[in-house]
Amino acid sequence: MTDEAHFELQTDDRGGVTVLRDGHPQSHVDLHDPELLVFEYVAQLAIGIDLLPPGPAGITHIGGAGLTLPRYVQHTRPGSPQIVLEPDTALTEAVRRELPLPRNHRIRVRPQDGATGVRALRDDSADAIVVDAYDEGRVPAQLISATTVGHFRRVLKPAGLLLLNLADEPNRQHLARALATVTTAFNDAVVLALADVMKGRRFGNYVVLASGQPVDIDEIRRRATRLAATTTVRAAKALQGTAKPFTDADVVPSPPPPDLGAWRIR
Repeated sequence: MTDEAHFELQTDDRGGVTVLRDGHPQSHVDLHDPELLVFEYVAQLAIGIDLLPPGPAGITHIGGAGLTLPRYVQHTRPGSPQIVLEPDTALTEAVRRELPLPRNHRIRVRPQDGATGVRALRDDSADAIVVDAYDEGRVPAQLISATTVGHFRRVLKPAGLLLLNLADEPNRQHLARALATVTTAFNDAVVLALADVMKGRRFGNYVVLASGQPVDIDEIRRRATRLAATTTVRAAKALQGTAKPFTDADVVPSPPPPDLGAWRIR
C-alpha cells in the first residue's frame, strides 16, 4: 500500500492492485494479465479500442491513474504510440514505481490536465481518444465543454473514435446534455451501460463511443454480450432527447456519486 494524502494503492488477495484517488476507485491493474479488466466500464471502453483496425494504434488517454487501458493497448497492439494526460504527478510516480510498465512500451505520460493537453495535440493525430478522468468522483466540466469536444474532433483522424466514461443519476439529465454536446461535433454515437443503470435504477457509469463516421451498433452489441456483466447498448440520440448541448459558459461537472460508505475491495 502507498500511504499518500489523496491516493492509495490496495492489493487484493488475487495479486491485483486497485488505485483509489480521493477515496474513489480509479483503476485495477493485474501485471500478470493486462487483459483482465475488472471494472465494467473499462471493459466497455476496451470494446471501442478493439473496434479499431488491427495493428498498432495512436491512442490519447485523458486520465491515467493505474494506466490500465494503456497497458491493455500495449499488450493487444504492441508498439502503439500512446499519450496519457495526467496532471497528478505524485500518483503517476507511485504507479510507475510500484506497477512498472512493460518493456518496450511507447506510453508517454504528460503532466497536464486533459483540456489543456488536448489543445497542443496535432490535427488528425489520434486513432482514438479515451476520456476517463474524475475529480472527487465527478467528471470535470472542462472535459465535456463544447470547446474541448471540438478539440477531440480536431485531433482524431476522420475514422477515429472518441471514448468517454461518464456518470449520472437515474434521471440522466447531465448525460443527455453531454451527449447533445458530443453529437454536435460527431456524426454518430452509441452508449453502453450496465443493464440496471441503463434502466434508470441507480447512479452509474455510461460509456460513449462516438465517431465522425457511422458506428456499427450491431457489432458493439455482439461484443457487449461477451462481457462478464450484462450490458445494454443504445443509440446516443435516443438518450439525449431534446437536451441542449453544454456551452463553455454553462457546462458543469457530472453529479457527485452517492455516498455508499467505505469502499472495499472484494
